[in-house]
Amino acid sequence: MSVFMDLNLGRTADRTRLQVLIETAAHLGFSTVAIDHMFEPSAKSRQEIPSPTPVSDLMDQLPVVQGRSRPIRVLNRLTIVTSDAGHFRPTASEYRRFDLLAVQPTTEKLFHAACMTYDVDIICVPVTEKLPFFFKRAPVNGAVDRGLVFEVSYAAAIRDATMRRYTIANANALVETCKGKNVILSSAANKPLELRGPYDIANLGLLFGLSDGDAKAAVSSTCRSVVLHAETRKTALGIIYTVRSCSDPPCQQEAPPAADCDTPLAKRAKLTPT
Repeated sequence: MSVFMDLNLGRTADRTRLQVLIETAAHLGFSTVAIDHMFEPSAKSRQEIPSPTPVSDLMDQLPVVQGRSRPIRVLNRLTIVTSDAGHFRPTASEYRRFDLLAVQPTTEKLFHAACMTYDVDIICVPVTEKLPFFFKRAPVNGAVDRGLVFEVSYAAAIRDATMRRYTIANANALVETCKGKNVILSSAANKPLELRGPYDIANLGLLFGLSDGDAKAAVSSTCRSVVLHAETRKTALGIIYTVRSCSDPPCQQEAPPAADCDTPLAKRAKLTPT
């Protein structure tokens, strides 16, 4: 049975509405959701990055996912809307308080930087307006090679007919460029009526140009890869693998059998009768 995820639930100050939103997601069969904290830096005034929502205080008992015996998993996500190169601070300690880190570039130059250099998990594709740039294969393929994913949200398409056209057009342009690889579909829902079930979202992915397999992966396995990528980004920067050779001092002290350290040529010389 697939594990379905919605990695973009709109954050609201109304705790009761947020609880109902999470309960609805669990009832629809989502095993993991992420509360999105949108942050748009301003050049005029210095703004503080919002604090993540304390999940332990959100509700006394998390609802159980439909069809499963486990409660839903709730993550915190930070989305940074960048319109200037200085809006994303790679060394900001506030980023580490969130489980997922996303960026929404608004220019072609920042989109290229996000794909090639930014240490994030998700690159958001704006769907409420016409994109001011075209997707190019070089940065998109670079992001795919780095393990980043592109996100398309569908709630805006439910709210307004104009946004629906922009959503379909932008999603098709992205899918055509990345060949359906590393794409996730999320809701960005602000209320329960904007949520849809996992299989309905997969069918919507077909409208966005995804294949049947990629559409199902966009709400399941690809989302799981995002969560694993975020855990790796926060816990490890690299792995060193060492192999002890026979010329190392410890190997000489252990005094292994001569045959283990001899070369094949030396072995043949010993076996040759005198």
